[in-house]
Amino acid sequence: MHIIPVALGSRSYEVRIGSGLIDTAGVHIAPLLRRQRVVIVTDDNVARNQLPRLQAGLEAQGIAHETLILPHGESTKSWPEFTRTVEWLLDRKVERRDVVIALGGGVIGDLVGFAASVLRRGVRFVQIPTSLLAMVDSSVGGKTGINTTQGKNLVGAFHQPSLVLADIDALQSLSLRELRAGYGEVVKYGLLGDAAFFEWLEAHGPEILAGNADSRTYAVRRSVEMKAEIVARDETEEGDRALLNLGHTFCHALEKATGYSNRLLHGEGVAIGCLMALELSRKLGYGPQEAPSRFAAHLDAMGMKAKLADIDGDLPDADELLSLMGQDKKVVDGQLRFILTRGIGDAFVAGDVPGDKVLEVLEGR
Repeated sequence: MHIIPVALGSRSYEVRIGSGLIDTAGVHIAPLLRRQRVVIVTDDNVARNQLPRLQAGLEAQGIAHETLILPHGESTKSWPEFTRTVEWLLDRKVERRDVVIALGGGVIGDLVGFAASVLRRGVRFVQIPTSLLAMVDSSVGGKTGINTTQGKNLVGAFHQPSLVLADIDALQSLSLRELRAGYGEVVKYGLLGDAAFFEWLEAHGPEILAGNADSRTYAVRRSVEMKAEIVARDETEEGDRALLNLGHTFCHALEKATGYSNRLLHGEGVAIGCLMALELSRKLGYGPQEAPSRFAAHLDAMGMKAKLADIDGDLPDADELLSLMGQDKKVVDGQLRFILTRGIGDAFVAGDVPGDKVLEVLEGR
């Protein structure tokens, strides 16, 4: 087991990465408990694959539990399911010293974390991410929230978990598409701050998809290390943490345009958005000419979506996509901020990007 600390003073916690952590979850969670009970929130897909393992692990330590099972999919990150979750937690008389467990991918982690943040003005919760995307990104750092008709993650709170248990074994139940989507967030870390990691991914990325446990563990560990370092420096995204949004300004507009549906998974949008960010950087004279083509070649080698044409169905035109970006959380004083790169492994925040250059990227020119 690898243990990565997230150093945030009184809100510090550990991310534990390894095999069998769901089966032994009771051992890890028991020290957090004031009374021997927890509540679990998960989705119907994860419930079939992972919930029995978690329940057995809790029962082995004498920890009582109740479970709310929500529908799977991005549409669950919504006001109706948020309300349903909060009401369910209140009905279970969850107290501030109790622990809520979020068992699932990024949707469940974000929704449950937000519910925990507002319930009784803040109750503790444990993240047990079951997707690659959640393990390397959304379960770490305390960003919680839901989507609205106006855009993605526009309502939420910073609320750090008390513990994160990333069980590599859970990845065995994911489809190839889900793994590739999660990989979109993994490869982002190489682009934004670790060129050596990107080179490692070029060599070993296919092993991650093929099920190599050592490669999966290293990819998760290195991604979490990078995120933990950034979050420790900038918990509430006043500076460096914005770098973690590489590709996301484009991605969030595309997710909105596709109705947060199965047409585009979040990690797929991140990968497409990262390539667009590299292309925008090249157009503005920041990044080397070969960076976009190198990244595109890697996405192709991984069998991943890389361009707008890879998204099923029709999309709005470039002008409308640019308009959708206007609701992005990274807008400051009405001006869009983009995460750009000076090359693979060297990202920075830019707030003066010409709209016509963004349109050129969206139009594929």
